[in-house]
Amino acid sequence: MKIVTTRILLGLVLLGLCSCNSVKSTSTTNNSQITSQNNPQTQPPIKLAGSSSSVTLLKVLTEAYQANNKTATFEFISQSQSEGAIAALKNGIVDIAGSSHKLKPEEDDGKIQYREIAQDLLIVATHNSVKGVTNLTTEQLKSIYAGKITNWKELGGPNAKIVVLDRPEDESAKKLLRKYYLGQDKTTTQAVILNKEGELIDAIQSTPYSIGAFSLAYSLINQLPVNHLKLNGNVPNKESFTSGKYQMVRHLGLIWQKTPTSNTQNFIDFVFSPEGNKILQDKGFIPHN
Repeated sequence: MKIVTTRILLGLVLLGLCSCNSVKSTSTTNNSQITSQNNPQTQPPIKLAGSSSSVTLLKVLTEAYQANNKTATFEFISQSQSEGAIAALKNGIVDIAGSSHKLKPEEDDGKIQYREIAQDLLIVATHNSVKGVTNLTTEQLKSIYAGKITNWKELGGPNAKIVVLDRPEDESAKKLLRKYYLGQDKTTTQAVILNKEGELIDAIQSTPYSIGAFSLAYSLINQLPVNHLKLNGNVPNKESFTSGKYQMVRHLGLIWQKTPTSNTQNFIDFVFSPEGNKILQDKGFIPHN
């Protein structure tokens, strides 16, 4: 009797296991089919990669596009330098790359295309603990980055050591600082080097008496509690840029395949439409005409 009972129980257990596996497999298949049937317009995700300086622009545009295109989806693959984003595009990893420079001859394989979309002013800002300093001359800014001026009191500010937050030499922000203000003077060895712009933005908000350069649009969009400095008396805004008084600006563009998918092409058309331009302008960017 015990042998018969044991066999019956074993058979029931095996039957239960088979039934569970069968249900699980069928359920997965059915769910997939239901998703496809109920959402026939669901689009495959558009994959993007961008330099740290272009990510804010890309997110502004993708969010605006999704607001009117509920089936559109986006996937941000990476945030690195422009070169890395372009390499990802050429290798078929992403559909669109955001870049802070035009295509270089060695980057252009004849299958991709570049178009500038907007300019983004680069500002010099300080932590909100820096009181009494609202304007810097070129010579003062050079002296700060060179380590010749090390205390804010030398500029009419508090008696506190200046913390210089800087970017690597091959980054667009540092290149622009050198082009318009710093020249080729050696940067102080006391500067804190941050590889990504997001890291610098976080640091300038959390580090008393610090100074650094980053995106005006990002600061406006996120209402950062930092002090925007005038440079040589010029306020970093659209009016100063348009008049030619403030020239430190990054040129941001998109790169995509010359034969994109229809989903990608629809998004690109939106980006360069009057609606896309207005969205960028409202967010603090200067659309490229």
